[in-house]
Order: sequence, then structure tokens, then C-alpha cells
Amino acid sequence: MRSHSLQFDVIVIGGGSSGMMAAGVAAKAGKKVLLLEKNKSLGEKLKITGGGRCNITNAEYDTHKLLANYGDASDFLYSPFSQFGVKETFSFFESRNLPLVIQARNRAFPHTEKAADVYATLLKELERHKVIIKSGCTVKKFLHEDNRITGVDTNVGVFHATSYILATGGVSHPETGSTGDGFKWLAALGHTVKSPTPTIVPIATAEEWIHDLAGISLSFMKITFFADGKKAFSKTGKVLFTHFGLSGPLILNSSSKVSDLLQSGHVTATIDVFPDTDHGALDARMIKLFDVNKNKMLKTAFKDIAPAGTADAMASLLPDIDWTTKVHTVSKEDRKRIGHLMKALPATITHLMGYDRAVVADGGVALEEIDTKSMRSKKYANLHVTGDLLHINRPSGGYSLQLCWTTGYVAGMNA
Repeated sequence: MRSHSLQFDVIVIGGGSSGMMAAGVAAKAGKKVLLLEKNKSLGEKLKITGGGRCNITNAEYDTHKLLANYGDASDFLYSPFSQFGVKETFSFFESRNLPLVIQARNRAFPHTEKAADVYATLLKELERHKVIIKSGCTVKKFLHEDNRITGVDTNVGVFHATSYILATGGVSHPETGSTGDGFKWLAALGHTVKSPTPTIVPIATAEEWIHDLAGISLSFMKITFFADGKKAFSKTGKVLFTHFGLSGPLILNSSSKVSDLLQSGHVTATIDVFPDTDHGALDARMIKLFDVNKNKMLKTAFKDIAPAGTADAMASLLPDIDWTTKVHTVSKEDRKRIGHLMKALPATITHLMGYDRAVVADGGVALEEIDTKSMRSKKYANLHVTGDLLHINRPSGGYSLQLCWTTGYVAGMNA
């Protein structure tokens, strides 16, 4: 075991969002910082976040309202978010020539809508403050004595520092290197670590009509979930159809509840593509459209009613209707059946997709064991923990990256 004689003030393990933030902040404060990353380059997950657009934060400036999105963890987060919150995130990036833009649901993105630009901004910060980066460096374990970390054992030897920041991330998108290593090390150090589960993740469905619509999104629709036939909950918003089922913001933010339902029984759903139109109003709309198009084939006229690109897939759910018949021959009963279908398209939920498709997975060290004013472990006086290693549930919409910026900053300032 080769021990490096070079002594650092701070060693950051993990070169993702919170790790890069923590390393830059500590170095700016005058500390000698070493950043260890097992991948060949930093920020692999950051570069693909938000489909490559990078939902950098949520522009909710009221801290109480913002933290309501973090569930039971909110009480632990007031102190760190008061030190570095949404306003500070805007200031940090915009003062470094990366202007942000606010879009629907308060989601903030870089003006360029390129995650690579966020990565480049953080990398420049590390270079500016002379952070030493060692990529391709795999950590094996922490060395410790009493209640202090004494070193980090890696594939290239042991490194020593006064303080350590663990920022390896969770288990979502394992192809980027997030394979849960930090959870194992924290457990080995005696911390209580909740096993991770995918919480913001697409949903798999059985129906072929859904799979046939892969790539089509509906910007405003309502989905209602049922457990063993009993209504559980409804949500309205944007849905993306995929080759395996359903995704998009509405689905991702429903998946945690759906996971709970799947534990107790059979889960189904109905999709209403006209949530702001009741059955009577929709039928009246169809009557008017049918009257104008009475000599067209039903399948042609139906394309003027159904959301763009969905008509053929929806029509397959009513195979006993002759879709090649003229509109003027369609019975009142069949017309109403078509209307009812669009208000309650059927879906059978088979399972949630895995970590490879998860936006966020929960799990991590119990917050009771972290002093969140400094992100310092209560078991090891010189160990700080950030980001996805903390057991915090949150929805999609910029909340995860804000958690990384906040905890990374606080850890970097206090290490």
C-alpha cells in the first residue's frame, strides 16, 4: 500500500455536481484540494441531466415553499439552504457568464440549454482555483481511527488530508459511474444507510397501444391511478409515451406513489386526453365535427379530434367499430363510446423501470446522523457528505441539482 507524502487540506471523492461545487468552494477559500474521480472525466451524469439541457434549479425563491418539495427532510435543510439557496445558485452561474432562463413550472435552465455548458463552468472554477484532479482513481475504502478519517485507499495508493468530502452520488444512471459505492463506504463506517430504490422513474405498461405511440408527448392530460380497482390518486400535466410505457414530468413525479401501490396489489390507470372538457362538451364538439365531415371516413375525421399522432393507436382500442365507414353512418352509441375512450384510455402498470432510467433514486445516509449546518458526519468529525448520498426524497424539476449545489457549497465551506 503506497502512501502519498503530499498532504492536502481537503480531499473530495466524486467529481459530479456536488463534488465539483464542493471542491471549487474549498479551493476558493484557500485550501489545497484534491478531487478524486473514478471515471476518465468529471461530471458524466451532469452532462446528460435533463436530456442534456440541465434543469439547473427550480426558481422558487421562498425557501419554505421550496423545501416543502423535500418532504420529511425539509426540517433538516433550512440551515444549508439559508447559506446557499436558489438566489445564490443564480448568482453563482450568472456571475460566471452562464445566464439562466426560467421555463414552465419554475424550472431553470442555462440559456443555452446545454448541460455541457454547466459542466464547463464548474470545470473552469476548479482550474481557476487550482484544484488537483486525479481521474481514473478508484477508491477502495476509507482509513479511520477513533472518530476521524485518516486516509483514502485507492488503486494508486493512499491519500491523506485534514478533511474529506464524500460526493459519489447515488445509483441512478449507473452507466455514468453512480454505482452506490458511497453507500457501502458509509455503512462500513457505521452510518445508517437506507437501501436505495428508484423514486423518480418511468413506468412500464402492458398495453401495446401505448408502446405504439413511442416518442409522442401530450402537454396537458390527466392520469388517474387505481389500486385493485379503487381510485388512488390523479395528476394532470405532461406525459411522454415510450416503447416500454409512460414517462415525462407527470409520470416521473407520480412514480413514488405508484411504487407504493404496486406493493399492495394490481395497479391500473386511465388517461384523459381532454381533462378540461367534460363528457357533454366533448360529445357536442364531436357532433359539430362529424356534421362538417359527414362524408369522410370515420378514421379520417377522428384524426381531427384525437391529439396529433394518436388516432390510429386509440382506434385500435375499439376494434368492433368500423373505422372505414362514413361519418354520417356512425351511431350515437359508437360516437359516445369514442368520446368515453378519450376520457379514460386504459393502462395496466406492470412495474417501475430500473436505476438505468431513474432520474432520482432515494436511499442514503440518515439525516439524523449528519449535521446539516455543515454537512459534517456526526460520527466522523472530518467527514462531510453531500448530494444523492443523503436520504432525501424530492420530485423532478430542478430540486435534485439544487440539493447538490447547496450541500456541495456548505460542505466545501466547512471542510
